[in-house]
Amino acid sequence: MKKFLKFLMWGGVAILNAILVWFTFMLFALGNYSLAVTLGVFVAIADWAIFSKKGYPYRYTIAALFFLFVLTIYPMYYTIQIAFTNYGTGHLFSRDQAIETLLTDTRFLYSPNNAEIYDFKIFVKYDEQYKPTEDFLVLLYNKEKSFLAKKPQNIQYDAKGNVKYAESELMPLKNDVFDETYKIIKNKEGKIIAIDNGKIKYTYFYGFDDPSVSSNSAYYNSVIRQKYLKVINLKNGKKSFRLSSDYVYRKFSESYRVYEAISKTNIIEGRKVTKTQILNTLTNTILEDKDGAFWDYDKNGVSTRLIGYVEGVGAYNFKKILTDPKIAGPFFKIFVWTFTYAILSVIFSFIIGLALALALNDKNMKGRMIYRTLLIIPWAIPVFISVLVWRNGFFNETYGIINKIFLAKLGLEPIKWLNDPFWAKISILIVNTWLGFPYMMTVTLGALQSIPGELYEASSIDGATKWKQFSKITMPLLMVSVAPLLVMSFAFNFNNFVGIYLLTGGGPALPNSNTSAGATDILISFTYKLAFEGRKGQDFGFASAIAIIIFGIVSIISYFNFKFSKAFEEVSR
Repeated sequence: MKKFLKFLMWGGVAILNAILVWFTFMLFALGNYSLAVTLGVFVAIADWAIFSKKGYPYRYTIAALFFLFVLTIYPMYYTIQIAFTNYGTGHLFSRDQAIETLLTDTRFLYSPNNAEIYDFKIFVKYDEQYKPTEDFLVLLYNKEKSFLAKKPQNIQYDAKGNVKYAESELMPLKNDVFDETYKIIKNKEGKIIAIDNGKIKYTYFYGFDDPSVSSNSAYYNSVIRQKYLKVINLKNGKKSFRLSSDYVYRKFSESYRVYEAISKTNIIEGRKVTKTQILNTLTNTILEDKDGAFWDYDKNGVSTRLIGYVEGVGAYNFKKILTDPKIAGPFFKIFVWTFTYAILSVIFSFIIGLALALALNDKNMKGRMIYRTLLIIPWAIPVFISVLVWRNGFFNETYGIINKIFLAKLGLEPIKWLNDPFWAKISILIVNTWLGFPYMMTVTLGALQSIPGELYEASSIDGATKWKQFSKITMPLLMVSVAPLLVMSFAFNFNNFVGIYLLTGGGPALPNSNTSAGATDILISFTYKLAFEGRKGQDFGFASAIAIIIFGIVSIISYFNFKFSKAFEEVSR
């Protein structure tokens, strides 16, 4: 039994190992090199821990290592990698993918003057269950000529397995026979019902505006057209024919590519460097490759941006924080406000929490448990509910309780709580203090009860006042427990995205800004807007650069947190 269980265990390890190795190779094949390297390193470490005696102690941490690599190390690496690129709206593809789009996209086709136009019909081979197969023929015809094309043999696929290009030769009709092989079969009315090459019979399957085969339109659109016809290029000598968008893809038209890829070799620093460039076949000019995009020029020299791609930009995303006035100004306002918001949120919530804790710590106070329970409620209610109540119930300019009842009773003008930069910041501090004081009160209450009562008795005998006891005994000993939590609370508020986003959405907007920055935005909400809600589209590269700055600041805060913790531990001794 033990041998059987051991066999199962090692079999499971082998299968899991094989799956992870297969995933690693698949990621390499799909071009996701960073995640492939991350997974490959994890597999190597995991195998070392499993099969090596030296790695035995680490065997039980493999699961944690997996999540560490996939959920922590890889996102950090990916963020750093993106921060040094122009990845974002208009720059989503690699350079090779951008070139491939220029060479294959039907938008970049042109038809010459007096182009030949053909209607077409589809003939398919049926299987034994009389179901249509993907073996088909295309009959092109007009009043003068007819051609037949077989299912394309020259097919190219993209990384996802989709057909990106297909090519087939056209066979001309002579005496009801194509290429001396494919013979036309007609019914009594002279309508073509099948095409036979002596081995396979292809039955008439689909034609536009033919109600007799309209039931086959679903298979035609989902299989034959989707997989083959939309990318097929039918060749007849030097002529090319494709489905034409000018005829809503109901006809084949003579058409050609506007752009072709050419390789050009330059001498750079004494070395031959070959680079793929794009040639406009109509103007016989090479596209300009600048700012991570391909640009074309017309006869008047007017440039048109065709398609962008992801490229490395070095430290550009970091530099423009300092050098671009439309970014630097809003960024430093947000930077200062982020610190102000985090510091004031901690100070206000701590002062209120401390005052309430001191009051509730008084043993002579009656009903302390009831008060404690009631005061913890703001902490117990989900944050998003509290914030939305404050936003719509209190700070609404028209229907909010503060403007409609309190200020109206006093004869004061209503306050633009969420639309004025100053009052919007006040609103956020009020809400964040409301949400934060129960935590501070609870923490402080616990810390107060850990202070020995003998210290207060001895100080009373020495004649110390209440203030002396508070400043010389309570606060120093209280800070031993509370100070590290205050630092961590500062770090939490530094990245408190939910409160800002739900209450003001970062608004009101800052004037003269080149980004979507708002007066109450903190760095993390500003990063979110850049990445997902930018006025000019997403800018993942710039957002990643700011995320790295935030990471650096939080790391420094964490470092001082450890320093403070150590310092106060020494005070307690």
